[in-house]
Amino acid sequence: EMFDTAWVDQEIKGKGLSGELVFVVMGALVTAVGFPRQVVAFLGGYAFGFIEGTGLALLGATLGCALAFGYARLLGRSLVQRHFGRKIARFEAVLAERTFFTTLLIRFLPVGSNVVTNLLAGVTRIPALPFVGGSAAGYLPQTVVFVLIGSGVHIDPTFRIGLGVVLFVVSAAMGVYLLRDIRRRLDDDENPA
Repeated sequence: EMFDTAWVDQEIKGKGLSGELVFVVMGALVTAVGFPRQVVAFLGGYAFGFIEGTGLALLGATLGCALAFGYARLLGRSLVQRHFGRKIARFEAVLAERTFFTTLLIRFLPVGSNVVTNLLAGVTRIPALPFVGGSAAGYLPQTVVFVLIGSGVHIDPTFRIGLGVVLFVVSAAMGVYLLRDIRRRLDDDENPA
């Protein structure tokens, strides 16, 4: 309830570097526990404008991703692997070879839960850096749109629809490529030359 425009007006706006730091830390903490990163982006635009708001909101969401991933890696991995090892192995197989690219695709898709994806990835053996980096790159398009809205810039409906179509086409193309690549690798594994 406290992470809203009234709180931003009181604690963030006009506070300089300390306000920016508080915003990033709060953004990281709330996204790490499942608060929508789009709201953080909106508030970043509201508090800081387009350029600074984009950078700070993206930093907060990325740190939140890293926090949830790290929490799962340190505290939940052995328990989850013990009870759900086979199911997690499938998710891990998809992310393992091209972690950055696959994570980017997952983040482009408008479905799924950010925090659940972070926690699931954390209990796998995938490397953290490509996962967090792919997440940050994948967060960027939506962050830009919500920062623009929060900053008071009115987005032309045609631009919004166009951006949505472009993101859909890019993510669909990446999905088709990834699916074909996964099928090819599975076929290669089943039928070695």
